[in-house]
Amino acid sequence: MQAMARATYCDARATFDLYRKPEEKRVPLKSWGNICHVSKDRRQQPDEEEEMKICRKPETERRKFLQQRRRLGVCGGIDDVAAESVENLKICQSQAELSDGEEQLSRLRGVSLAPVPRPLLRALEEAMVILGLSYEREYSWDIFSAMMRKQSSCAFKSSELPRGFTDYMRAILVDWLIQVHESFRCTEETLYLCVHLLNSSMCLSKVNIPTFQLLGMTCLFVACKKEECLFPESTELCFLMENCFTRKQLLRMERKVLTCLKFDLSYSQPLHFLYIVHTVSQCSQQVLHLAKYFLELTLMDRECIVCEPAQLAAAALCLARRVLQERSSPGAEEAWTRAVSLYSVSESALCRIKRCMARAALCAENSETRATFMKYSIPERMEVSINSTVLCSRYLLDCL
Repeated sequence: MQAMARATYCDARATFDLYRKPEEKRVPLKSWGNICHVSKDRRQQPDEEEEMKICRKPETERRKFLQQRRRLGVCGGIDDVAAESVENLKICQSQAELSDGEEQLSRLRGVSLAPVPRPLLRALEEAMVILGLSYEREYSWDIFSAMMRKQSSCAFKSSELPRGFTDYMRAILVDWLIQVHESFRCTEETLYLCVHLLNSSMCLSKVNIPTFQLLGMTCLFVACKKEECLFPESTELCFLMENCFTRKQLLRMERKVLTCLKFDLSYSQPLHFLYIVHTVSQCSQQVLHLAKYFLELTLMDRECIVCEPAQLAAAALCLARRVLQERSSPGAEEAWTRAVSLYSVSESALCRIKRCMARAALCAENSETRATFMKYSIPERMEVSINSTVLCSRYLLDCL
């Protein structure tokens, strides 16, 4: 017991008694002096030190202003500084902050000072429910605005591969990762995050060809840890690599990837933007599955990593809608116009992305990387990859 008392497990002082009567001399709990331990005289009349602090306030502001002037390279003594210059500097700083905020929000076509239209707001709330954010529906516009601001950092500045790597090698690895992802029945977000981590690792760290497969499997392992409730064991992943790499090597590569990325696994999923624009546009489920097929084909294309996620989603849905040529009502056309206004995508960027998607879709059936083609040929995904309308589409040929 003495040892526990020394280790502060027991307290020798008297414990708090709930039944003890309050002393008469005790100050009421609501007394400000009791809370702050300040005497009554001090609360009524300021001390001489406080008066000196109040008098020094203008002098402190003038000194701060002088420091800012010197930092900007403006010469002059304290006598040359007028009192109203301090206010002018504060106004300039506030205007600069406002201009920076307006410059960030200028990327959003829909974000403006005007109130959000009610139909668009309701559609965004429905999209939040699809994304699993049913309890955050009232913040749907704020969430969408944050996604639009974040997505610019998800696009890469260059699509060049490290020395020694080819587009074919990268496409083979991504195609194999799609098969592994499908065998584990993981969520779709896991696959997109895995490929994004792979692209980031190839851009930020040195990658060797012998450990390229290990890097891809490690990115899938990290993505599963972030997105899945139950992720595969490391021994299972090593078994799928035919035990060419050990569990220790897999965990070492995991530490290397996380250190390279500075543990930043945030990613604005193009799939989420696709769900949002599909909900707003009120397209059919077949159009959605075909758009997801086109979107997944871009994972194997190196040229698409420089595109923003919202651009990929808008191009995929636009291409799927034109290929299937569904009959639309006047209400659907109005909804589509509303959906297009969400994303500020230039026509040239849209045509470039649709060209990549059309080329991949026309070559998917006879290509060596046909995991996505087989994945979307089952009835669960409406067999959109083997749809005769898609295989014989004249519009896909025109996009080339």
